[in-house]
Amino acid sequence: MGHWEDFWWEITESINSKGLKKEFDAQLKKMDGQAKHQYKDTRSKWDYAYNKVIKQGKNESNTR
Repeated sequence: MGHWEDFWWEITESINSKGLKKEFDAQLKKMDGQAKHQYKDTRSKWDYAYNKVIKQGKNESNTR
């Protein structure tokens, strides 16, 4: 079970250290209303949202 706890901790720490908490929470909320994410489990939703927010953060930093 340790790998599950590690997953949550690593995502949370990474998001907080990069200052992307608002964006991450907004992405999760947005996904709640989308049919393609309706049947995903929480871990899959967090993984998708994390990767999307990190990718957007990198793209925004490259355009500055």
